[in-house]
Amino acid sequence: MSLLTDLINLNLSESTEKIIAEYIWTGGSGLDVRSKGRTLPKPVKEPSELPKWNYDGSSTGQAPGEDSEVILCPQAIFKDPFRRGNNILVICDAYTPQGEPIPTNKRYDAAKIFSHPDVVAEVPWYGIEQEYTLLQKDVKWPIGWPIGGFLALR
Repeated sequence: MSLLTDLINLNLSESTEKIIAEYIWTGGSGLDVRSKGRTLPKPVKEPSELPKWNYDGSSTGQAPGEDSEVILCPQAIFKDPFRRGNNILVICDAYTPQGEPIPTNKRYDAAKIFSHPDVVAEVPWYGIEQEYTLLQKDVKWPIGWPIGGFLALR
């Protein structure tokens, strides 16, 4: 194996209880994802067992420079597929120090909606949709389309 592969597959769970928790949140554009890692003394099972953390929101466009602290509140835990072992990925909401959700914290509003009694009482329906296109054998163009036609749909 290569040195890189050895490092990627490094599993220290037999030599220490400590884990790395990678805190993940939505950045200032609302389209980017941010993260930072934290070493914890032992594995955890629930988000409530994790400490809140903070970051400088002025560097992500999520807080003014003179009052830049943003608080990360753990909401969900997943096994870390990159570090493996007992390490975890931690999905977080972001709040001001006063406890107000920052504008990119869309999960806050979603949680209010999905915890409303009328919504909780609903039974969701799920469906699977599979899309495909059959192509003409010789020209690799959709069956039923004129060759080179219907460009507006491309």
